[in-house]
Amino acid sequence: QVPLVESGGGSVQAGGSLRLSCAASRSSFSMGWFRQAPGKEREGVAAIDKDGRTTYADSAKGRFTISQDKRKNTLYLQMNSLKPEDTAMYYCASGVLRRPTLNADHYNYWGQGTQVTVSS
Repeated sequence: QVPLVESGGGSVQAGGSLRLSCAASRSSFSMGWFRQAPGKEREGVAAIDKDGRTTYADSAKGRFTISQDKRKNTLYLQMNSLKPEDTAMYYCASGVLRRPTLNADHYNYWGQGTQVTVSS
């Protein structure tokens, strides 16, 4: 298995920024960030494969950036211009897909989550 530990969540005002981190025990084929708000379904936010190819949800394009430090086995999500609708529990996930995907069903391992709250 691939243990994942997220960090970096917190409370921020609308328009602010946060950077989430996900520490893994080893490298993965593909990794992604997902979020889930109370009463809503889990939503893919951004994903990246081992070659650096990325994909973003429409709601994240232009505001969020996913990146990875392969030497540290760490995944990042830089979130700028945050909106109240970004409020959710954010999860890091890893899978064995050869290309990044926002489909949560294709990921095998999940972190415990880190809470992001954006106030208006």
